[in-house]
Amino acid sequence: MKKFFAIIFSTLLFFNTQANAAVDADKAENFVKSVTQTGIEELINTDVSAAEKKERFTKLFNKDLDLDTIGKNVLGRYWKTATPQQRKEFIDVYRKLNIQTWSERFDDFKGKHFEFIGTEKSNSADQIFVVTQVPMEEGKPASVKWRVKDANGDLRIVDIIIENVSLTLTARSEYTSYIQKSPNGIDGLIKDLKAKLK
Repeated sequence: MKKFFAIIFSTLLFFNTQANAAVDADKAENFVKSVTQTGIEELINTDVSAAEKKERFTKLFNKDLDLDTIGKNVLGRYWKTATPQQRKEFIDVYRKLNIQTWSERFDDFKGKHFEFIGTEKSNSADQIFVVTQVPMEEGKPASVKWRVKDANGDLRIVDIIIENVSLTLTARSEYTSYIQKSPNGIDGLIKDLKAKLK
């Protein structure tokens, strides 16, 4: 009997070790380096029109961020009760709003470069944090963490944490509060987000 439990324990330990090693730290860091250097840094430091910048950010976000997963996590428990149409409309408007918001927010880093500090483990076996900082003209560097998910070798960013403020958690808190207070629930939130786009 003891031998049986020892075998089971060893098997579980093996699979747990394999799961925790699911994301290659170097690969994840190189992926974020590519995103920041060839995507964000070159984009925000290029003198182009707002329309052109938005178009480039759209390509960047659709390619390197998993906004479907982010949107699902942001809606939280309401995702389960949302209709297929509500889910589709929410993801669509959430995607557009993020492209608009972050294309403007990253302007704060104009003329600056991301420095890579290393990686941190995530509580999810298929995810890892890539830690960076951006030196500022005054004060300490700004901390920027990238939560990277590995889906069968396809790396995508599923959250951005700037100065310990998570894109996903902040939006979830805001949207949950709105849905709870709105007489139209999820439809009310979707309508409000569409209005913000205009």
